[in-house]
Amino acid sequence: MIHTQIIHTMWKTRLVALATIAAAIALGAPARAADWTLNVNTALTVDDPLYKGLEAFKAAVEQRTQNKLEVKLFPGSQLGPDEDVLEQARAGGSVAVVVDGGRLAAYVKELGILGAPYVAKDFDELRKLVTSPLFEEWVGKLRNASGHQILSFNWFQGQRHLLTNRAVAKPADLAGVRMRTPGAPVWLETIRAMGATPTPMPWAEVYSALQLKAIDAVEAQHPASWGSKLYEQVKFITKTGHINLITGLVTSRIWFDKLPADVQKVLREEALKAGDIASRGTIDSLARYEKQFKEKGLTVADIDVTPFREATKSVYDKLGYGDLRKQVEATLSR
Repeated sequence: MIHTQIIHTMWKTRLVALATIAAAIALGAPARAADWTLNVNTALTVDDPLYKGLEAFKAAVEQRTQNKLEVKLFPGSQLGPDEDVLEQARAGGSVAVVVDGGRLAAYVKELGILGAPYVAKDFDELRKLVTSPLFEEWVGKLRNASGHQILSFNWFQGQRHLLTNRAVAKPADLAGVRMRTPGAPVWLETIRAMGATPTPMPWAEVYSALQLKAIDAVEAQHPASWGSKLYEQVKFITKTGHINLITGLVTSRIWFDKLPADVQKVLREEALKAGDIASRGTIDSLARYEKQFKEKGLTVADIDVTPFREATKSVYDKLGYGDLRKQVEATLSR
C-alpha cells in the first residue's frame, strides 16, 4: 500500500512538472537562456525615432540568432554617460552605445571629422561616407587603438541647431553665450568658431542647467530637444544645421571577437539595416517636430547660414583635418 502511494505521488509530481513546462511554453516563455547578451545604452528617450531603430535591431538580431543573442535596450543613459559605457566596452563588457564620431576621435583622430561643421549636406552623403572603404579603414584602426568594434555608423539623428533665449542671425550674436555641447574637441571648436563659449556637460544635465542658468543655450537636433522638453527653457530655435549628426552603434572588440563568425555577421548586417530605419524615421519626423515647437510658442527661424559656414571653416585646419577633408570630399564625389 505504501509502495503504491509513493508511486502515485511520484507520478503526480511529474505530471505537475510537465504541466508547468507546457504552460510556460504556451505563454511564450523561453525554453533556455540566451548564450550571449548585449546591453545597448543611448542618451535618447523611447519616443525618439532613433530608438525605434534600436527596437528593430533587437528584434532582428534575436530572430536571426534564434534568441541565442539577447539584446537589451537602456534609453535615457540608464547605464551611465556615453564615455563610461565606452570604457566598459574597452574592458570587454557586453555593452554597446550609440555615440558620435567626436567622442571616438580620442582614439582614432579621423573619426572626429564625422562631427565637423558642414562636412556633408545630408544623410545620403553621410551614409555614403560611413559605408565606404575609407571608413572601414577607420573601423580597423579603432579596433586596434581602443578595443572598440563599430557595428554600423549610419544612425542619423538630424541636423543640430541653436536653442537660445534671444534671436540669433550671425556669429556675433552668440558673443558671451555659454552653450552646452559634447566635450569632444571637434564640437568644442565648432561652437567656439560660431561665436559662443562652449560648455561641455552630459545631455541628461542640460534641462536643469538651462533652468538654473548654469548655461544660456544649447545646440541639438530636433528629436533630442523635444524628447528632453527643452522648449520649456528656451524661446528660439535658429536653424544653423551646423552639424549633421551621424552616430554609430559601438561595442567591445573583446566581446565581439568571442562570438561565432555568423553571429558577428548578423550584428553588423542588422545594425546597418536598423540604422537606416532609424535615420529615415528621423528625417520623416523633422517637420512634425518643428510644428510642435511652434505650437509650444517657440520661434523657429530659417536664416542664411553662410556666416556660420564661413566662420567654422577654420575648425578643419585647427584640428588638423585639412588633408582628411580632401579624402572625404573625394569619397563623396565618387
